[in-house]
Amino acid sequence: MSDHTLAESPVVYNDAVVKKFVVASLFWAIVAFLVGCYIAAELTWPALNLGLSFSNFGRLRPVHTSAAIFAFGGSALLGTSFYVVQRTCRARLFGGEALANFVFWGYQFFIVMAALSYVLGFSQSKEYAEPEWHLDLWLTVVWVSYLLVFLGTILKRSEPHIYVANWFYLAFIITIAVLHIVNNAAIPISWYSAKSYSVYAGVQDALVQWWYGHNAVGFFLTAGFLGMMYYFIPKAAGRPVYSYRLSIVHFWTLIFLYIWAGPHHLHWTALPDWTQTVGMAFSIMLWMPSWGGMINGIMTLSGAWDKLRTDPGLRFSVTAVGFYGMSTFEGPVMSVREVNALSHYTDWTIGHVHSGALGWVAFIVFGSFYYLVPALWNRKALYSVRLVAWHYWIATLGIVLYIVSMWVAGIMEGLMWRAYDKFGFLQYSFVESVVAIHPFFVIRLLGGVFFLIGGLMMVFNVFMTITSESTERPREPLIAPAVLAGA
Repeated sequence: MSDHTLAESPVVYNDAVVKKFVVASLFWAIVAFLVGCYIAAELTWPALNLGLSFSNFGRLRPVHTSAAIFAFGGSALLGTSFYVVQRTCRARLFGGEALANFVFWGYQFFIVMAALSYVLGFSQSKEYAEPEWHLDLWLTVVWVSYLLVFLGTILKRSEPHIYVANWFYLAFIITIAVLHIVNNAAIPISWYSAKSYSVYAGVQDALVQWWYGHNAVGFFLTAGFLGMMYYFIPKAAGRPVYSYRLSIVHFWTLIFLYIWAGPHHLHWTALPDWTQTVGMAFSIMLWMPSWGGMINGIMTLSGAWDKLRTDPGLRFSVTAVGFYGMSTFEGPVMSVREVNALSHYTDWTIGHVHSGALGWVAFIVFGSFYYLVPALWNRKALYSVRLVAWHYWIATLGIVLYIVSMWVAGIMEGLMWRAYDKFGFLQYSFVESVVAIHPFFVIRLLGGVFFLIGGLMMVFNVFMTITSESTERPREPLIAPAVLAGA
């Protein structure tokens, strides 16, 4: 590896904005987990809705999902992408500190205003409860600025090779921009009103929403975090990516296939059958590139498996890849029309979503941050490695409780809803199915509380690491992307 080690780089990276995104991401993580636990409690004991409009489930649910996906996950993606692109390109962020800071503060402003709009009852009533059109325009400006910073940094790189992590980050940035603009196309009733009307109607509106919704999963929650995986697992393990060729095949097949999979969310609806079949077929094909990426991530530890005993942060990242493989197997199975007839509109879907959101997204962020925090704040190590291990086991227990309870509840719901008596009447009322799954809602809440406790442990650990007496961390040699790639 020393043959490929580059000389000390004269580039002074802009890590100040990366630090801001790390802190913001951890703050929003606690907000998302806390609100998630509360709305899980509301579903378990409806009296907790309190009769107040701003505290009911309908308004807090989009606060939870947006805080988890766009605030926690989005801040992590923006921060890590700025960190990775500078080091793999050997170039400071394009646009200087002003543009990078605009991206940070503009994005945080959007998150806060969107949360307020949900609580106050202003949204477009789409699947992800998009905020009103003023905020959509603002986010477009911020996102284009983000693209300029990232793409500009790649264009001015001094390293000729574009490392594969940047491919995934760039695909995520560009595709989310397209999804956001198309899905949120609306006609406002006036410049001074938050009210607007979608340019789509009926089944076309449903198809556009799920083209957006599933690709928000595909590119925001998958492609972006795969960029994180392809940089931080090799760095933490001290090993090159298992197969650079496989990473390129993984990239192009994933990018091509994912964009077609949205219609599988609309089985048994007014959407034409051929469109549903296309969505199902592409969803099943997605199994192959997804597992190719999983194999690539796990096999990167070849020759370094012993590090899992001593590095709990790396344990998070590798477990995340395992959850990625599990979720990307379960998703294609649930896209099959006959399976979907049982699973759709049930809590099985909720369990599937959270196995990806908690097991893949949150865990890969935790693993990346445990590597990143000491590097950013120039510390020899984290405040407490033992606390990281406790975080790992408590959070893993929380995920298992969550997804298993939702699998059982969802299958129970699906079977009860389709049960008929000998006269051909429905055997169970909807209320009876709700009563039957109540114990599993309690277990789901317990799993969420465990995950929240783990998040609080991480925040404490990171805070103590940052505020501890400065201890110089030996400067890492700048490793060429060719070494990361195993070239």
